[in-house]
Amino acid sequence: MGGVESLQRPPPGLLRLWLRIPNGSCGAGPAAAGRAIGGFEGAAGGNRSPRRDAAGYVGRVKEMDETIAEFIRRTILKIPMTEIMEVLKTWDFLSESQLQSTNFRQRKEVLIQDLIRLCEEKHASLNDAALLDLLYTQRHRHRKIWDVFQMSKEPGEDSDLFDMEQFKSSFKRILQRALKNVTVSFRDTEENAVWIRIAWGTQYKKPNQYKPTYVVYYSQSPYVFISSSLLKSTLPLLGQALIVASKHHQIVKMDLRSHYLDSLKAIVFKQYNQTFETHNYTTPLQERSLGLDINMDSRIIHENRIEKEQVQRVTQETFGYCPLPRLEFAQYKLETKFKSDLNQSVLADREEPLRCLVKFSSPNLLEALKSLAPAGIADAPLSPLLTCIPNKKMNYFKIRDK
Repeated sequence: MGGVESLQRPPPGLLRLWLRIPNGSCGAGPAAAGRAIGGFEGAAGGNRSPRRDAAGYVGRVKEMDETIAEFIRRTILKIPMTEIMEVLKTWDFLSESQLQSTNFRQRKEVLIQDLIRLCEEKHASLNDAALLDLLYTQRHRHRKIWDVFQMSKEPGEDSDLFDMEQFKSSFKRILQRALKNVTVSFRDTEENAVWIRIAWGTQYKKPNQYKPTYVVYYSQSPYVFISSSLLKSTLPLLGQALIVASKHHQIVKMDLRSHYLDSLKAIVFKQYNQTFETHNYTTPLQERSLGLDINMDSRIIHENRIEKEQVQRVTQETFGYCPLPRLEFAQYKLETKFKSDLNQSVLADREEPLRCLVKFSSPNLLEALKSLAPAGIADAPLSPLLTCIPNKKMNYFKIRDK
């Protein structure tokens, strides 16, 4: 085919359009070749009107890229069958009539093929696919590990009026100026929060859409929640974009992380009913008076009841009456010197501190700690190192000698 060799290789997504050309349409030289690869006819042989193939596609319009189709396929594959319809409605990319005409009771593999075909008809873009992935992550946020970051302003600096659209524009512009290949997507939610999805690339590689970073920022607050990522090198740039766009001066990582984003939010914003008062429990439990008439019954069973009520009261004063935020672990890193009354101890002469790591884990750690004393497993009150977790907003501790 004369002249075809001089054309550049079309992108992968355009190769599929070649197969849709009817027989006999691609054998008449450069012009036909240009029409066959979609939209290159001007470069090959003069200005001609757009041409439709047998399937009704216009030559100038590109099909959805195959990488985008694969991205959408993988995203839908992760969504449970019972949630697909609701997620697609929230996505608001496919029309109501398209969804109603789709059989959602067929096998998932066949359903995904039908949905991708509908996305191809509407020429879904990378931003559309990224938004679908963001919606899935919002619904299944517990599949990520979230770190909490706190931003701060300079002393005496006034708080400016916050404009969400200005924040988005500034955030995206900073990332795109510093990094050539990066994909940034936003979605506003309730409570003045914005979800951000960043797919990172390099100066020479396109963004990896399968290893993005997710950010949740509540406007006019100093707290940012960022999904844990293996791409540690991107954190400085991400932090810089956040503090500039939100008009803060500094950002630091807190010693607080969990799978449960809502619980982290409840802890940092103190959206739960918990007092954490300071009590002096040097007096033994048996000597504390709760206003009960101890002489009313001297049997042992009554003494046990009194002690249990005391333990219950101390527990409620410490942890509160409402359900606690959900954390899965608390980690304590000890770096202390060995102390002993025996002067001849080998460890007593050691200059370096002893180092060890203690980790408490449970599906719901705070509720588990709350149940220890009433169950008779531990004495009440528990150590402040265990009860101070929500109050100090941390579940990573470093214990050193003073």
